[in-house]
Amino acid sequence: IRDPAAAGWPQAGLDAVRARLANTQTTGFLALSGGRVLMEYGDVQSTKVVASVRKSLLSTLFGNYVASGKIRLDKTLLDLGIDDTGGLSAAEKEATVRDLLSARSGIYHAASNGGDDSASAPARSSVSHGTYFLYNNWDFNALGTIFEKETGKNIYDAFESDLARPLVMQDFDRAAQRKSGNLTRSMHPAYHIRISTRDLARVGYLMLREGKWSGQQLVPRDWVKEMTRAVTHVDQMNPPRRRNGPFGYGYLWWIWDGKWADGPYRGAYTAIGLGGQHLSVFPALDLVIAHETHGLAVPHREFFDIVDVLIRSRCNSAPC
Repeated sequence: IRDPAAAGWPQAGLDAVRARLANTQTTGFLALSGGRVLMEYGDVQSTKVVASVRKSLLSTLFGNYVASGKIRLDKTLLDLGIDDTGGLSAAEKEATVRDLLSARSGIYHAASNGGDDSASAPARSSVSHGTYFLYNNWDFNALGTIFEKETGKNIYDAFESDLARPLVMQDFDRAAQRKSGNLTRSMHPAYHIRISTRDLARVGYLMLREGKWSGQQLVPRDWVKEMTRAVTHVDQMNPPRRRNGPFGYGYLWWIWDGKWADGPYRGAYTAIGLGGQHLSVFPALDLVIAHETHGLAVPHREFFDIVDVLIRSRCNSAPC
């Protein structure tokens, strides 16, 4: 954007964001307004493992296969033949694909990797599927297994063919993608994704445009809407500390909810990964922000404070 101020983004706000980023360990920050680059900071070409942002990317991949019927959200783990080390109980196997997508499986088997709220999990088989939200890596990793089992495709191959190529990603390298996790704890590995800031922003713009890219519907519009609708509202989140806001949860996407889903944050949603990895979409502002760091670098609260500086500068100059 040659003249951000003329597009409604005061230069002082962009400068303030740049100054804040300079005091963090942000490696790449890219903001798109109306599909054009509003602000770029750092190295947006180098690829990083984006931690739990992977989950939102997988949910996006699900859309075409749900629409075609290859993946059915009402199928249970029993139907799918999904089990794990030491076995799942009959009650646990009643959980559906939809339950896992919304982090409501009621299954608290150990995951192959950490970085979730499993320390706050209820006892196994004490909660009925579909009734209780908990951010639990077992659900997310099992979804990877389910995706591959039902589609017959490796996650990374599907990501390359369904998203990376049609979005003309510049830095995605299929050969650099690696699953990980302790498979003695759980047979379902984590499907970590290595991607650059600018290619991550492409996914955000695809989401902002409700699955359409260059005239082609790459992801069903209805699926984008379903993914980014709060299944669990902020006042229902677990553990209770998550009810302090601002997020509820959809299908592997965090949703601004309740009193926080107002003004420029109306309809907004985000992918969040450990260490400050983020992909945030603000439909009310026609805005996408991608952010990457190296290591455990930028607390989530600090990132969202910086985003708020950018958004408030826009809203102070024109109604939002």
